[in-house]
This record gives sequence, C-alpha cells and structure tokens, in this order.
Amino acid sequence: MTFSIEQARRDRAYNRRAGGGPLWQFLRGFIKHPVMVGSVIPSSKVLIDKMLDPVDWSNTKLFIEYGPGVGTFTQHILDRLAPDGTLLTIDTNADFTSYLNSKFMDSRLEAVTGSAANVRKIMAERGFAQADYILSGLPFSTLPPGVGPAIAAETAEALRPGGAFLVYQFSPKVRQYIAPHFDRIDKGFEWVNIPPATLFWAWKD
Repeated sequence: MTFSIEQARRDRAYNRRAGGGPLWQFLRGFIKHPVMVGSVIPSSKVLIDKMLDPVDWSNTKLFIEYGPGVGTFTQHILDRLAPDGTLLTIDTNADFTSYLNSKFMDSRLEAVTGSAANVRKIMAERGFAQADYILSGLPFSTLPPGVGPAIAAETAEALRPGGAFLVYQFSPKVRQYIAPHFDRIDKGFEWVNIPPATLFWAWKD
C-alpha cells in the first residue's frame, strides 16, 4: 500500500479531532513520558530508509516495532510489508496507541499498549511464536534500571533464527545490552537526522 490522497484526508480529519498533528502528538508524548521517548523530533526519511534497507521483506510475516510513537516508521513499514504480513507495534503510552489505531486504516497493523519486555507474551496472545524483525527506537540509555537488559533478552528469544533486532539510538550504550544475545551486530551512523543517530542491526544466527 502506498500513501494516498485518502490517507491524507484521514490524517487531517484525525488531527482536527485530536487537537494537533503528528509533531504535536509526539511533543505531548515526550512531555508526558520523557524517559520512554528517544527524541522530541521524529526520525528523518533518510534514517528510516537506511534502517529498513537490510530487511528481507518477501520473507517477513511478523514485523514488530517498539515505541512507534506517532508512527514515523509505520507507513514506511506497511508500504514494504507483504499483503499477508503483520506489523505489531508496542508502546507503553496509550495515547500513541490510540493515535495509530485511528490514523492507519490497515488490517495488517496491530497497535498494542504494553511493554517491550513482555514481547513474547504479547505475541503469543495474538497467535505468533516468532518474529522476523524487531525495530526499536526506545532510549535504552535512559530506561529504568534493569529494563534495557530485559528487553534485549526477550527480543533475542522472540526472534526467529536469521531474524534481526534493528535499533536506532542517540547513544551507543545499547550495544552493551544486545551484544550478549546476538552473534553478529552491524553498525552504522546517520548524520541526516536530528539528532544524528547510531544504527545497529543485530542478527540472530
């Protein structure tokens, strides 16, 4: 599915009902939950394309995103996802979940309010045993103690062999959490973003 005029109309209608567009929703989410939102500015298109480029979309049945916020990645993932694929988003902020469910009229999207540390439980409740790819923009460096390592361990268990944990961060600290669980970690950097971001692709072999 590609972005359409109808989608633009739905966005404008939703923005009027919600009292603001995506940037306002993002800022409001940051103000309410600053520890759980990585940046006050959504990711750039350049970062999104670079982050998603290694994904084998033809063999992706379940793609999971942690902390989707206002869906900066969502439409780009849906544009690439197969017709029979599922995009499962997990956010602790119910406002963001409601925003995604109202904005995106796509049956492949399941937006859930919950913790990434419970990803396997959330998957099982929806009939999934393994995920192909999991994307995260959660700010691991500012998460409460113990949460980062728990998410990394759960994510490794949730992925199928050959799958990957895709992480974009503004601090390289996340590597210490994911390194014990993944055999190969590719690293990149993207300057064309505010702020510039470090990118990781952690592969489960």
